[in-house]
Amino acid sequence: MSFAVALLAASTLALTPMGLSPTGSPAGGAHGEGADVSAVFADPTGDVLRAVTFDSDAVPPGARVTVTERTGRDGTRIRLRLEGVEPDRTFGAHVHTNPCGTRPEDSGGHYQQDRDPKQPSTDPAYANPRNEVWLDLTTDGRGDGSSSASVAWRFRPGEARSVVIHEHATERAPGRAGMAGARLACVNVPFA
Repeated sequence: MSFAVALLAASTLALTPMGLSPTGSPAGGAHGEGADVSAVFADPTGDVLRAVTFDSDAVPPGARVTVTERTGRDGTRIRLRLEGVEPDRTFGAHVHTNPCGTRPEDSGGHYQQDRDPKQPSTDPAYANPRNEVWLDLTTDGRGDGSSSASVAWRFRPGEARSVVIHEHATERAPGRAGMAGARLACVNVPFA
């Protein structure tokens, strides 16, 4: 291998977040863990569904969601993609502790790596994008949008179970940090 090719390969790995290769797999030959979920939103029923909508105007039944998780030596990267939801709108989105259910509140609170002793958490020392996974996004004219977040830790086993789509962008001010309005939809994700 020429020096120029070796230098280019090394620079590509150095610029890739969290020790992941450009394809999203862990760099250095290790096989990372992660979840891949692609689902269609449906109205909540008594059956356990992969993805449920609680607001059919903002997130209509039949809209699609994709969540991808990849873990590496340096943490976790989550990607969220919505298709066919309300166009030209900003949504908040977070990883939650419980699976989706037939009611919006079934998904529990936000996953926090360092748990705030006061719940629900609105203290920016805990409710922030370094301690939680915030996936806010704005859709285009077709209702499609995507976002990603990287954190320097991995989920505790069994404590991160879903991604919830919220009414508006996530707030950051003391006493309101982490708030994003009503829970509009939810997708179950088997996070690693």
